[in-house]
Amino acid sequence: MQRLALAACLLGAGCSSGPDFKPPAPPVVADAARPYTEAPLPAATASAAVPSGAAQRFVLGADVPAQWWQLFGSPALDALVRSALEHSPTLAAAQAALSQAEELYAADAGARLVPSVGGQLGVTRQRQSQAASNVAGGVEFTLYNASVGVSYTVDAFGGVRRELEALEANVDLQRYQVEAAALALSANVVTAAIQEASLRAQLEATQEILATQQRALAIVERQSALGAVAQQAVLAQRTQIAQTRSTLPPLDKALAQTRQQLAVYAGRLPGDAGLPEFRLDALTLPQALPVSLPSELVRQRPDIRAGEALLHSASAQVGVAAAAQYPQITLSGSVGSQALKLDKLFGGPAAAWSLGAGLVAPLIDGGAARARRRAAEAVYRQTLAQYQQTVLGAFLNVANVLRALDSDAQALARQAEAAELARQSLELARQQHRAGAVSTLVLLDAERSVQATRIALVQAEAARHADTAALFQALGGGWWQRDPLPASTGPQAFAPEATAVPAATTASAASAQTH
Repeated sequence: MQRLALAACLLGAGCSSGPDFKPPAPPVVADAARPYTEAPLPAATASAAVPSGAAQRFVLGADVPAQWWQLFGSPALDALVRSALEHSPTLAAAQAALSQAEELYAADAGARLVPSVGGQLGVTRQRQSQAASNVAGGVEFTLYNASVGVSYTVDAFGGVRRELEALEANVDLQRYQVEAAALALSANVVTAAIQEASLRAQLEATQEILATQQRALAIVERQSALGAVAQQAVLAQRTQIAQTRSTLPPLDKALAQTRQQLAVYAGRLPGDAGLPEFRLDALTLPQALPVSLPSELVRQRPDIRAGEALLHSASAQVGVAAAAQYPQITLSGSVGSQALKLDKLFGGPAAAWSLGAGLVAPLIDGGAARARRRAAEAVYRQTLAQYQQTVLGAFLNVANVLRALDSDAQALARQAEAAELARQSLELARQQHRAGAVSTLVLLDAERSVQATRIALVQAEAARHADTAALFQALGGGWWQRDPLPASTGPQAFAPEATAVPAATTASAASAQTH
């Protein structure tokens, strides 16, 4: 029976050693109402009485748009993300790695799937000894030859096909690495833009608090000069001003670093001018949030698909190691001509040819081939475990973001309530101040409380925007719904003519500054 199987392989050259790869099945979720979290997913988040406080709906099974960042409604953000995708050196490096993998596959496929054909043309001046030629004094002559040779290794046991399968899986790996790099880059740009908007609003609110405190200090100093209050009150007010001022440098530093990071994401030098300024009131919070089914998530996440490609390559390497245990057959042949004179080289009497076949088989190798196969199988098991860990990490990522979105909405609602109470308190203080019932210091303290709640409200709004972007990233970013990315041109910062922001971005920045 084994001989029949061997004969079938040799005749058809179609046997493949090792297992045929099958993608792992997606995880099975017991309850469709809670595909990622322990508790059932709510239909919508909480709402808050602020412009960006509308409830967000979770739509199970909805598609993730390819340009998901456009849902934030900012042309400036859209232009910056597109600029980053076009000029990022990180993305350019990933695309170059993909091109290398494609060319290596093409080179190996061309060399292994078809017979190797080579031509040779040569001339040799020789002298044969008297003993070899049986001619007194020996013989000298010039030998001209021309030939075409063909060689082919019969892939009887599929080792070559498995090697090409591994190379093809590596191409898939690099392709998903490109998508992962593009997804991370776009998410980083959006998150940094939201962070900039948050820091800018916090900085403005802190400066308004400082201005209020300085007005209060002027009043306290006048009262102290008149003997109405003790000097301790002046020192206490100055202490508050100093504490507020101490918070400005960290905010300035964080804002500058965030803008510099945005420039680098876009492939620019950190000091380049022309980046837009982002504000929270210029960003729209997406209302409908897609939630992919678990069976879809494993096909959408680039990191999971990259892990699957690695697993595919490891499976093919098991076949390569298995095929190495069997004989290797090589066929060769050549046709040409040999002559002692150049003008006779292509005549009939000069014709020459050869045919050959060779077989190389392991006989005694001390168990090395079997050990290599077991090692390849161990690598496959290791890669499978890593793939499973990647899937678990992806599900955890989605679960954490979904829980964060629900928590963010509740936090925003509480902060909006606190801001409204502070506003009402300020309005009451103004009425009482006009009636002479409270002092100016009480009014200024109420104004300071409003600004303090504004800072907390800004932070809650920014967290909601950032976690919304994180959800789109956790779900894969919709890369499967668009054409392949165009080749990145590399760092825009190093191109002499590329120092200005696209017109759409500049216009959007000017619009944002008017709000």
